[in-house]
Amino acid sequence: MRVVVTGAAGFIGSNLVRGLNARGIDNIIAVDDLTQGDKFRNLADLAIADYLDADAFYELFAEGAFGKVEAVFHEGACSDTMEPDGKYMMDNNYTLSCGLFNACQQRGTRLLYASSAATYGGSDTFREEPAFERPLNVYGYSKLLFDQRMRRECGADFKRTKRQVAGFRYFNVYGPREQHKGRMASVAFHQFNQFRAEGKVKLFGDYGGYGPGQQMRDFVFIDDVVAVNLWFFDHPEKSGIFNLGSGRAQPFNDVAEAVLNALAVQPGTSRQSIAELHAQGLVEYTPFPDALRGKYQCYTQADLTALRAAGCEHAFADVQTGVAQYVTRLLQG
Repeated sequence: MRVVVTGAAGFIGSNLVRGLNARGIDNIIAVDDLTQGDKFRNLADLAIADYLDADAFYELFAEGAFGKVEAVFHEGACSDTMEPDGKYMMDNNYTLSCGLFNACQQRGTRLLYASSAATYGGSDTFREEPAFERPLNVYGYSKLLFDQRMRRECGADFKRTKRQVAGFRYFNVYGPREQHKGRMASVAFHQFNQFRAEGKVKLFGDYGGYGPGQQMRDFVFIDDVVAVNLWFFDHPEKSGIFNLGSGRAQPFNDVAEAVLNALAVQPGTSRQSIAELHAQGLVEYTPFPDALRGKYQCYTQADLTALRAAGCEHAFADVQTGVAQYVTRLLQG
């Protein structure tokens, strides 16, 4: 069985390759852009059959250069939500994806692709319906436009597609192999490194009706993201657009508490609360930056109704469990 993973040297893509390898699948064509050369580290310990630059892959795939391909896990995209170049964003996240969809349909290949919770933007309801889709930036719009295209091509119920098409609206994903992402890396990754560099973790103070560190997000562990992708890989009859978050909103305080306890707690000692950590100066609250006012989501929580209706009953890790596992892996190098 041959599969393709685009964005294979990236965060989610490389973890998907790892998950496929764990199943004994190594006939994998890895596709990426290694202009940022250090991303090779995400592939160095994985088994793949071939690597292609993204500039060459899409046209070759459409021409059938790789023979029978069972599925494409399409994780390749510009994921920088602060990228101001709308043309670049649309070319990468929309136009390229449309061409890939057409090629998959023509070649009988399944398409499992990365959408984003950024499609909801300014909404306070996170359900896969047009009424709640209000992107706040061109990144979110590029992802939404492709979702909308899939609805038109496949039908609102995705019954018109020749082969499986499944889009996943990722919420705040954290976990190993994200070190190359810079400012776009997860809160847990930044807090881990901030504490090691400065001896404390900084969180936003009061904002949006939320107390210090109480703004809430749906944080989802990368192992859970991989598990859900592979569940759909095992169920080729399931198509649609699905939220992929934990279904549980937790405050940034919980992430800081989990990071600091995982770093500091020794066997036989008790965990410390966020209040205790703050009292010791290990957590500091800073004024909310003016530049983010009116552009910041204070609350996200994936509605998992559609995912559960599809039959996926995967149990997601909470922040305390997932972050502890993540910090352990970070400490192992």
